[in-house]
Amino acid sequence: MRIRLRAALALLALPAAPVLANDSSAAIGIGGLELTRNDAISMDKEDLFLSAEEVRVRYRFTNRSARDIETLVSFPVPHLPGGIDGYLGDRSLPDYREDLKFRTTVDGQPVQLDYVEKLEVAGRDVTARIAQLGWPRLWSPIDYDDDLAFIEKLSPNEREGYIREGLLRRQEDVVVPAWNLVTHVTRRQVFPAGKTVEVTHRYVPLAGGSVGGALDPEYRRDTQTDYTKRYCTDRAFYAGIDRRLGTKPPGERPGYFERWLSYILKSGANWRGPIGQFRLIVDKGRPDSLVSFCMDGVKKISPTQFEVRKTNFEPAKDIDVLIVEWPPPEM
Repeated sequence: MRIRLRAALALLALPAAPVLANDSSAAIGIGGLELTRNDAISMDKEDLFLSAEEVRVRYRFTNRSARDIETLVSFPVPHLPGGIDGYLGDRSLPDYREDLKFRTTVDGQPVQLDYVEKLEVAGRDVTARIAQLGWPRLWSPIDYDDDLAFIEKLSPNEREGYIREGLLRRQEDVVVPAWNLVTHVTRRQVFPAGKTVEVTHRYVPLAGGSVGGALDPEYRRDTQTDYTKRYCTDRAFYAGIDRRLGTKPPGERPGYFERWLSYILKSGANWRGPIGQFRLIVDKGRPDSLVSFCMDGVKKISPTQFEVRKTNFEPAKDIDVLIVEWPPPEM
């Protein structure tokens, strides 16, 4: 079995673990699903709730034009990297759609959803190429010995060729798939002329995670820059970690678990103008857990919840949330 810390360190170079994202106008082009800008429909309000157990988001859209508009609306899922052991922590995902329990309503009525999937390497669609080679898609947590057997069967020259092609990559002392599964949850929707429509999404996030270690003082020099860039971890956050770890040597310290959430917020900028009223609530789950994410104007509103409110908000980046959980005393 591979060391969890090693997996955690490798993941810092990858997109944060999947939650989901803002609605965006979309179109099915020759190359697959493409996000498009819609200048007739405004996002007047967005209420977003993020936690490791549930995500809820409620939008209010208004069609500012004099005609009904029917469009394809996409909710992009953050990429699921292939070939990462333990990427989704303690979850087994034979069918991530079922685990998502994704539900959408429009003005209180449930709607039919579709899923558009493809495999990408650095934005390049390699779905057909992987199928041509007869390789598995490998987007959920995998077993190095069984699921990567197809790589072991390659000759050294073949392996190097696929690395140069970008289909494989080196991860420390092993070679793993380099592609991501890119998924969009889509629906057809009519926005009536001059009317406001309320859309809600509710689902169970596929929160990534790892048994702790990367935040320990011994490893912090190697990880702090990446954590600070992604989650805005600061001196107070690390002081909280150190208080819980105490002065005991590494083998005797209390364990902890990291949870990683990601939400694609920038796609909300594809609508007309800024988001009129934006409200974010991040719930860390338990009062003794630690949480860190990059957003200004954060206000603590309960022992577990943190709130951000913005007016005329134009998101410039997505949201990554780090939650550090400690086992109950009885464990």
